[in-house]
Amino acid sequence: MNENTFDFWVGNWEVGWINPDGSKVFGTNQIVRTVYNKVLQENFSDPSSKYEGTSISVYSPATKKWYQAWADSDGTYYNFEGDIVDGQPVFKTKLIEQNGERIIRRMVFKEIQKESFIWIWEATSNNGESWNELWRINYKRI
Repeated sequence: MNENTFDFWVGNWEVGWINPDGSKVFGTNQIVRTVYNKVLQENFSDPSSKYEGTSISVYSPATKKWYQAWADSDGTYYNFEGDIVDGQPVFKTKLIEQNGERIIRRMVFKEIQKESFIWIWEATSNNGESWNELWRINYKRI
């Protein structure tokens, strides 16, 4: 993991996914470098549900890790730490106690190409022994 790990993510993206009811949804995500090119700022939008989210991600030379803070229109907030898992860049939360369960959430970036990649939102309640896919988004560069 280094300061260039998430360079592939910078740009304007059309995002698409299939809802549980089978309907296809399309939105956008814009990731820009800011603050002297040290910070990645994300602006996610799903016009069909009026859901929006934003994040800032930064690489810390001191710890040699990436960190992300996410907030969205549902009032959700997450802190993530970057890692490489099975060769894939990942942002994951620390263990969170929620409704009596011990949960870790993560986003995994897969099949990274210059013009596309797949983003997967996952959760585990068994300390990472197995992961449940909650949301899969296909990214296509605009």
